[in-house]
Amino acid sequence: MSAINVGVDVGGTFTDFILIDSAKGVFRTAKVPTTVDDRARGFVEGIHQLDVQPSAIAWLVHGTTAGTNAVLEHKGARCGLITTRGFRDALELGRRTRPFAYGLSGTFRPLIERRDRIEVRERMDAAGKVIEPLNEADVIEAVRQLRESGVDSVVIHFLHSYVNPEHEKRAAEIVRQHWHTDDVVAGYETVREMREFERGSTAAVHAAIRPVVTKYVNKVQDLLRDEGFQKDLLIMQANGGMMSASIVGDHAAHTVMSGPAAGVLAASEIAKAAGVKNVITGDMGGTSYDVAMIADGEPAVSSEKELAYALPVRIPMIDIHTVGAGGGSIAHIDAAGMLRIGPESAGSYPGPIAYNRGGELPTVTDANYVLGRLNHDAITGVEHPVSLEVIRGAFEEQLGQALGLDALQTAQAVVGVAVSELAGAIRLITIDKGQDPRDFVLMPYGGAGPLHAVAIAREVGIPKVMVPRFPGLTSALGCVLSDVRHDFVQTINTEFDVLDAESVVAVMREQAASGQALLARENVSVKEVIVRNELDLMFQGQSHVMKLAVETGKFNKEAVRAEFARVYFERFGLELPEMKPVLTNVRTTVIGVRDRISLSIFKPDAKNTLEASLTGTRPAFFEGKWWETNIYQREKLPVGAEFVGPAIVEQLDTTVVIDPGCSATVDEFGNILIQV
Repeated sequence: MSAINVGVDVGGTFTDFILIDSAKGVFRTAKVPTTVDDRARGFVEGIHQLDVQPSAIAWLVHGTTAGTNAVLEHKGARCGLITTRGFRDALELGRRTRPFAYGLSGTFRPLIERRDRIEVRERMDAAGKVIEPLNEADVIEAVRQLRESGVDSVVIHFLHSYVNPEHEKRAAEIVRQHWHTDDVVAGYETVREMREFERGSTAAVHAAIRPVVTKYVNKVQDLLRDEGFQKDLLIMQANGGMMSASIVGDHAAHTVMSGPAAGVLAASEIAKAAGVKNVITGDMGGTSYDVAMIADGEPAVSSEKELAYALPVRIPMIDIHTVGAGGGSIAHIDAAGMLRIGPESAGSYPGPIAYNRGGELPTVTDANYVLGRLNHDAITGVEHPVSLEVIRGAFEEQLGQALGLDALQTAQAVVGVAVSELAGAIRLITIDKGQDPRDFVLMPYGGAGPLHAVAIAREVGIPKVMVPRFPGLTSALGCVLSDVRHDFVQTINTEFDVLDAESVVAVMREQAASGQALLARENVSVKEVIVRNELDLMFQGQSHVMKLAVETGKFNKEAVRAEFARVYFERFGLELPEMKPVLTNVRTTVIGVRDRISLSIFKPDAKNTLEASLTGTRPAFFEGKWWETNIYQREKLPVGAEFVGPAIVEQLDTTVVIDPGCSATVDEFGNILIQV
């Protein structure tokens, strides 16, 4: 049986590939510019570069940004909404939060335009009791109106359907009888959890990206079939697991943020192998910087993510915070005369000025060329880069003259502003949540992450940086390391005093059975199935929950009550014996565990030496002056190598910058450990 695993991550600038043959103990990598006009084409080009017959691949796992980009750019399918009478504007009213801390300014564009939102007569109360029966004639008329208006997808979202979905089920049956495609989404099928706005927003996101994701995935699958690939393509999910392409249409919302989630999963496995428990990840690609926290070896998981202002998605996902500052982010002067970075990015085409593909606006990447930190004569995927004089001229003319700085000072300022923004993102997930950054190791990855990691670590006080063997391919590696996973949630919202323990266990069993049925549908080979249960708990009158893991398939009411009180006191330092606990949600995770891949495959060659890895020197700008900086070749660094900064380590997928005053060593997995 084939033991070849391939992971693919399509980013905004590059598409990354990693192949691991666990039977032979070998790996190969590839990196191609993302073909923005047709991402499937770049996907197949990269497979060709891996020099493998597609028919020999056992597991091909893909992290896709197709859904995320469609939501953020409002380029998803045009959606219609059929909803309870009186609630047409719920998705637009939302929580009435503000996008900015000061003032009442800000704009919001709903995923579903008001003209495409239609009310029908029906009503359930919060306990699931029918107040007004579903008027089926209203549903048929709504379908007629939406078809005539040219809508692509339909969302059915009725009040309190998470408790009793019968009206939504019947309405979905009617719509599917009259609709011309499979793009019909009933809210209860997407998430069975209270909070009407968040639940409706999740269903809307699912409906908007379902046609986009399924079309893209099907095209990739068809191209692979033509190449001889015989298995099912597997798609990464935001929860760090994967699913078969055959069910992606029913779970499209779960593909949102799947690429960044794969990177955090890989970081977690790399850190575990190296004996590091607490990690902050910093994934810096061409368009964004994604940060996440790994505590005690496990990535933090959230049940809600706001993709953009007032666009929450309520699904389990690895908790990732994103800022719009990547290597391709464009530097500009704002209306107040301040230097800003992003959020607009040059992407892969036209790309930074240095790439010579038509880009004319200075980027963070271009600044690093001016500072000598990137090798101008060896740009991945670029045969004829623009001269440094042209880049310096752009910095001086477009930015420097307004700031009163020359090209070098301007480039230094661009990197400084970028580092400040990136450090701010780390503070949000650590200091702002009561965590001390000094207790963590920073793991930078993405093509641009290791360029700025030491400067970021110094800014926030992180004492050590761990650079994985292939930083630019970390998300692709995460695809290879992931298991098959499905998550379920059901709102209970009942006080403990009147809670029936057996009904809770019944929900757990039903969810576990649904997960195992999905695994059977996917027809993938796993060595075992693991089921986990969690409870969302709060005290009556509160609005935010705490998660509590419980023994699988069991619910001891008094034991859970006592454990909740203990955990609550540990978190808040409060005992509330007079308050009544409420079981809000039951959560079940079903994991199909794959055979583990040993990361020792990345151990450097025993023949490597530090002397052989040193390729020369070049001037690089640090701390206000030029330093003659040693340049090392990553693949030739041996285990145990020790060297000091300033130093630059170059490899196909990234460049590692080690500032003056820092020291670095190489561990047995090929990671570079930098003492800041």
